[in-house]
Amino acid sequence: MNATPEKPAAAKKAVTKKATAKKAVTKKATAAAGQAPAKKTAAGKAAPAKKSTAKTAAGKTPAKKAPARKPESRVAMVRRARRINRELAELYPYAHPELDFTNPFELLVATVLSAQTTDLRVNQTTPRLFAVCPTPEDMAAMPPEKLEELIRPTGFFRAKTKSLIGLSAALRDRFGGEVPGRLEDLVTLPGVGRKTANVVLGNAFGVPGITVDTHFGRLARRFGWTTAEDAEKVEADVAEIFPKSEWTMLSHRVVFHGRRVCHSRKPACGACAIAPLCPAYGEGETDPEKARKLLKYELGGQPGQRLKPPADYPGQPAPPMAPPVAAS
Repeated sequence: MNATPEKPAAAKKAVTKKATAKKAVTKKATAAAGQAPAKKTAAGKAAPAKKSTAKTAAGKTPAKKAPARKPESRVAMVRRARRINRELAELYPYAHPELDFTNPFELLVATVLSAQTTDLRVNQTTPRLFAVCPTPEDMAAMPPEKLEELIRPTGFFRAKTKSLIGLSAALRDRFGGEVPGRLEDLVTLPGVGRKTANVVLGNAFGVPGITVDTHFGRLARRFGWTTAEDAEKVEADVAEIFPKSEWTMLSHRVVFHGRRVCHSRKPACGACAIAPLCPAYGEGETDPEKARKLLKYELGGQPGQRLKPPADYPGQPAPPMAPPVAAS
């Protein structure tokens, strides 16, 4: 048999160059498509090419996830919580109850009326109310339809009328016409729960109490002091963090901050003095200029909620309710 003649060396080099060029073209085409060249597996088969993660199909770089916060120990949380309280004390040295009152009975009535409405609306309503019935005996004897008309601006006036007449009668009949200074007695009055009782005890009797309204509960969860939704559980959780002597003023400071800065729908994170201490920073507006426009009451250059605020209040008093327009 004739042996196959060997290819000249020049021919071998030409074949090698052609193969190399073909590989180079394949690599360029793969790179242009945004894919890495396929790699061979141990079995000799080509592994599927990996897609580039640098950009999405729309050509945009995918957003990076915020790094997960490190778990916080109980001791660290308590220290941070107490520092927040100190910072709020510096921010609101004038914090106070935002209901106008001159005695425990007026505060009790005003707090009952404040349900499902603003303190401002209550403060605009109570001057006429207390001019007509300044004592529990007067209010208990008030015809329901007349009392309803007096408190109508606060909303839910029928249910509130029933509570006010009931609690006034109870004060007259069981407590000698005086508001009791014990929580266990206050919560037996119609329309009075722990929140109302703590408001009265803390601000009319000097008995420390934590007032868990919608603002306090929201901020306590945002600050990481509790995960509870139930008001009594929130109160219990927060009470374990702070000394009893701080409870009443803590309540005022947190509520002040919730009404002025840390709003429910759009907190002004970029204008918040305690942002570095808040685990919820970023839930609201972080741009400083835009955040400042969200500030309310005295921080936003607007009137407060009290018609007769304390002497050290730096804002403007609220205006009285406008008189009804007479029908033409």
